[in-house]
Amino acid sequence: MPLQIYNSLTGKKEDFVPLSGNDVRMYTCGITVYDRSHIGHARSLYVFDVIRRYLKFSGYNVIFVRNITDIDDKIIDRALETKREAKDVSEEQIRFYYEDLKALNVLPGDVEPKATDNIPEMIAHIQGLIDKGFAYAIPSGDVYFDVRAFKDYGKLSGQSIDKMHEAVRIEKDSKKKDPLDFVLWKSSKPGEPTWDSPWGGGRPGWHIECSCMSMKHLHTKTLDIHAGGRDLIFPHHENEIAQSEALTGMPFANYWIHHGLLTINGQKMSKSSGNFITIQQALAKYSVDEIKMFFLFSHYASNIDFSEEKILEARKALAKFDVLFYRASGLLKDKNIEPVQAGFISKYKHEFINAMNDDFNTPKALAALFNLINDTNIYIDQNSDDPNYLGVIYHAVDILENLARNIFTLFLQEKDKELSADLKALLDERVQARELKNFKRSDELRVILKEKGVTVEDGKNGQTWRWI
Repeated sequence: MPLQIYNSLTGKKEDFVPLSGNDVRMYTCGITVYDRSHIGHARSLYVFDVIRRYLKFSGYNVIFVRNITDIDDKIIDRALETKREAKDVSEEQIRFYYEDLKALNVLPGDVEPKATDNIPEMIAHIQGLIDKGFAYAIPSGDVYFDVRAFKDYGKLSGQSIDKMHEAVRIEKDSKKKDPLDFVLWKSSKPGEPTWDSPWGGGRPGWHIECSCMSMKHLHTKTLDIHAGGRDLIFPHHENEIAQSEALTGMPFANYWIHHGLLTINGQKMSKSSGNFITIQQALAKYSVDEIKMFFLFSHYASNIDFSEEKILEARKALAKFDVLFYRASGLLKDKNIEPVQAGFISKYKHEFINAMNDDFNTPKALAALFNLINDTNIYIDQNSDDPNYLGVIYHAVDILENLARNIFTLFLQEKDKELSADLKALLDERVQARELKNFKRSDELRVILKEKGVTVEDGKNGQTWRWI
């Protein structure tokens, strides 16, 4: 089946057709660098990395831009709290952000522009909106977008302006024409970072950043894909559409992709609730593969709840891969083997691709991989007299590893960190001890391996191991 994407703008799945051949220009909203990134950010970073990788796997030339908001009220507030300069806060958090990307094995964008490096383009964009009658400046130096001047306002969120008014608190003594009007340029208070503009010293509003940086760095007025969290649909993405299309007269993005939100044990994550988990904290307790497998269990558009029980489920699922890899390595070690195709391998690879073509349905894609694992284990047990025995096993494991590693970026740590000869010998000795029912020695070896950074588990398909 052709690749289909659920488009938040139209509310339906659509065949994916890029604007220009196989080139895909994709933009996703990045982080505001005032604090450490949390586990919800990890989901966003990982989900769109998987989508990007799958598009490349499917033959598309993907140009991927993800911005960094390095000037914002939250950054200024954090600077005041810690008695530092706003720039020092943002630069520190940007370093932490790239550490998190590396730890997650998530690729950085082809371009990751910072807001403060693109302010001239934002000023020009705002002036263009004023010239066209879509924005207005007030004496304080603030500039606002006039939502009633843009007739399509609300088309992404599916709300009428009247309905929006019911959810907006009316500001007393506001100089805005309408409570829904949003800021494009904010005049700076004393001591705040400031840039010169035709309206006085100030800084850009949050929404204008994404419009300018996406069009500038993707070199287009219409993006193929704009991505972000569901919580950004209104007002952020709604405002992006308005301020972009009002200036260019063209659609801002053809496909809008939004991921669901993450809770912790059924509650919204917040520091006041004591359930705020940073990426750094999560990776200190769980492996990166466990976190990724947890994310893959759910469709990207679904809301998910993070809990110890679900991480345990992810750990057990990963063990199924490990068992097969361990069994296959014993059969294939030090042998020069040519891959041999088998019907069940082609079947599950096809099912994997169909699942991913169905709006990047990772739960169905995972099911295809687990079926491939199951049938490969059955093949190993029942077909040793097949002259193509080792070639089929080699091909099955190769397909499994390529899909899991290249698209889902699982098992990259194990790939980069090979077992030493002494660790392999200990694992083999433990298998033999269990076969001889020498459980005392088996337990002793478990402790020895753990001290060396390897944990082992026993299941119905045998022993499996992973790095601690």
